[in-house]
Amino acid sequence: MRVYERRSAMPVSADDLYAWHARPGAFERLAPPWQRLRVVERSGTIEDGDRLVMDAPVGPAHVRWVAVHREHVRGRQFVDVQEKGPFALWRHRHTFEPDGERQSTLHDTVEYELPGPPAVTRAGEGAAQRRLARLFAFRHDRTRDDLERHLAFADRPRFRVAIAGASGFVGSHLAAFLTTGGHEVVRLTRRRDPGPGWVHWDPATGVVDQAALEGVDALVNLAGTSLAALWTPGRRRDILDSRRQTTALVAAAAAALPRRPRVVISASAVGFYGSRGAEELTEESAAGQGFLPEVCKVWEDALEPARTAGIRAVSLRFGLVWGGAGGMLPLMAMPFKAALGTRLGDGEQWMSWIAIDDLLGAALLALHDDGLSGPVNVTAPEPVTNRDFTRTLARVVRRPAPFAAPPGLLERGLGDMGRELLLTSQRVRPARLTEAGFHWLFPDLEAALRFELGR
Repeated sequence: MRVYERRSAMPVSADDLYAWHARPGAFERLAPPWQRLRVVERSGTIEDGDRLVMDAPVGPAHVRWVAVHREHVRGRQFVDVQEKGPFALWRHRHTFEPDGERQSTLHDTVEYELPGPPAVTRAGEGAAQRRLARLFAFRHDRTRDDLERHLAFADRPRFRVAIAGASGFVGSHLAAFLTTGGHEVVRLTRRRDPGPGWVHWDPATGVVDQAALEGVDALVNLAGTSLAALWTPGRRRDILDSRRQTTALVAAAAAALPRRPRVVISASAVGFYGSRGAEELTEESAAGQGFLPEVCKVWEDALEPARTAGIRAVSLRFGLVWGGAGGMLPLMAMPFKAALGTRLGDGEQWMSWIAIDDLLGAALLALHDDGLSGPVNVTAPEPVTNRDFTRTLARVVRRPAPFAAPPGLLERGLGDMGRELLLTSQRVRPARLTEAGFHWLFPDLEAALRFELGR
């Protein structure tokens, strides 16, 4: 039997560290994006007999991984035992060791055996240890970072937050991040009989279960038709209407509540500014020209019912969101891993980006900071050119990026989508986050890519 161990200091008490792991969303926050694990079923939390069933990709195949919790000691430990899965044996002990009143140590111990005959398992031992080291480095770093984010608002009350678009890439991360921090999340869904923790709505008809929203402290809208498809006339209508309808319905619902929420937050995008070359852009910059600026302006204007009702309203203008399990990064990284990395156009266009964990931190700040309202640029402090992005991603995945896609080819093949998503230049500065004292975990592009891609 092989053993892997990792210990890390954490900035909270052992009880608080245990509580973070026991709350809904902990597994989602701890699952590394490059593993692509998917929860199929769960029962309970982390107490004895509770189960977690996952779909785990193993090479080109998928296996069902069933973990059962054992040896639970409230506030101090629990153990995951593989009942079925890719290992011959897997036993993972999570221990939360006190280190004074406000500090603790997270101690993970994994006992495991690889499948197959002894000669094969011995040959794979080195690779297994390296993968476990990469896995637990990610888990411990993210745990510490999340705890520190929430610790900054430890003296504030925890909120009940309604999220539209909670099943999407950003929304699912935000829901898990908030619940592990002690907030309650309710999710808006089009299902007519959604069950506990869900609220029925239908943006197309303007219907929402108003009674189920009573008592919420914040409403967050992240819903909207994806931009990643050819912008036919029908697709353009869907992109525009989906953002206007969902945001307007969330804002109107907030305004109609007997006890109005503290804040309404809606996604927007740095696409608001259009293509502006090397001009430095802040929240005070005017809207640009093109389809995306039009979409973003409609998106942000749809918050007006909340503003009129005196509710603080925030439009988070996201840059390109880097996350290893969703958004554009996995699609962009794929050809790079195959040594087919490509610079887009002349590569001089500016790309304003944000790591998913910094996006979550900005959303948390928007929930708590009563002085933050209106548009907020959610980008890293240092944008990069496409040329620099190409070189950095190639270095991270350790493959050459020898190609360049001519602008004319992208425009002919992808039309306006290619021009406005891939060739536009936006050098955005997050002025309001900076003024609010926001702390970026990943101000550096290479560090962000390495963390999300497990490199």
